[in-house]
Amino acid sequence: MSGFRQKCLNGSKLVGTFASIPHPVAVEVSAQAGFDFLCIDWEHAQIARDAIENLVRAADVRGVPAMVRVPGHGQEAIAAALDAGARGVLVPRVSTAEQARNAVRATRYPPIGERGVGPGRAAGYGYRIPEYLAAANAELLLAVQVETAEGLANVDAIAAVDGVDVMFVGPGDLSVSIGAMGPAGAEKLGKAIETILAAARKRKKIAGIFCAGPEDAGRWAVKGASFFILASDAMFLGASAKAGVDEARALLATPLKPARKRSKPQ
Repeated sequence: MSGFRQKCLNGSKLVGTFASIPHPVAVEVSAQAGFDFLCIDWEHAQIARDAIENLVRAADVRGVPAMVRVPGHGQEAIAAALDAGARGVLVPRVSTAEQARNAVRATRYPPIGERGVGPGRAAGYGYRIPEYLAAANAELLLAVQVETAEGLANVDAIAAVDGVDVMFVGPGDLSVSIGAMGPAGAEKLGKAIETILAAARKRKKIAGIFCAGPEDAGRWAVKGASFFILASDAMFLGASAKAGVDEARALLATPLKPARKRSKPQ
């Protein structure tokens, strides 16, 4: 395993992106862009369970750690992602300390947690079970996503849960949940995000956040965040395609100046 969790816990500023396109080629392309990690988005993207392993494998081929945003709190989904070789999980909609404790139990082997032992890819399909068991609890990253009004109210208790590595803010869902959508709610949302980041720092947890653009990463780094998921492969694809099309249309709309005729030499 790599030192992905160790780099995160050391406070290194890490920038990843969501992998939402369900094909290994997209993962390999993103992995070569220079991200510190990729987060396969099993929650919101059209990614089937049996595709997770190949997407993780594609990231491994390029030497980039891949974690998985699982579709819920279920132990089975968390185990499936980790057995496939993911270096960690991002658990969405964690709104109570008990939900955070459940995530810890699902992610860690006994005596810390309750994760079941299986001969999956992470354990060399059974050939490296002892080695994997010896290292997994120390090397797998657990991030919990605080993105609801209830989670905001319980943020101190969530941050106090042993075994949670990253307190991750989902600004989109959080803005909807607390009624802070659009420009009118920007100040309210900003204060809520700062509350979550402060709770993480108080409990010596890593503070993370989703960033739609690079400027957001700079803004929240000043407030103590060090773990950033920047947009997604689909968002980058769409933005780049639109920029190219817009530029081409602008150039085509500009009247072409006729070429000047060269005068013949006397």
